[in-house]
Amino acid sequence: MSDPGKPSVLFVCVHNAGRSQMAAGFLSRLAAGRVEVRSAGSLPADRVNPAAIEAMREVGIDLTTATPRVLTPEAVRASDYVITMGCGDACPVFPGRTYLDWPLDDPAGQDLTAVRLIRDEIRAKVEALLAELLP
Repeated sequence: MSDPGKPSVLFVCVHNAGRSQMAAGFLSRLAAGRVEVRSAGSLPADRVNPAAIEAMREVGIDLTTATPRVLTPEAVRASDYVITMGCGDACPVFPGRTYLDWPLDDPAGQDLTAVRLIRDEIRAKVEALLAELLP
């Protein structure tokens, strides 16, 4: 159940194995409990991308226990902000939610150098989002 005094954010990508997991990791760390954070995928993978885990480990965020989850209408309904990253029309739309699309490269199949660039782009977007959520 959502805390009515706390903004909630759902990050969505196709496999919930890279971009959305990294974004959720950054927002969880930077918001320090002041934002409810979720992530999901339209076609979740069976595990988080090892390159994403390594790239986040380098900045002190542990994704080793993160598990890809399937996107549900309930998760969308429970979120104030729904941020998509390449899942397009797979995300259900409900009134009263703020929808943002972050065009980010998919880290799947990319080397660690490329994933670091995606990670840093995600961090900048999460920092800007946090400034909007908690001015």
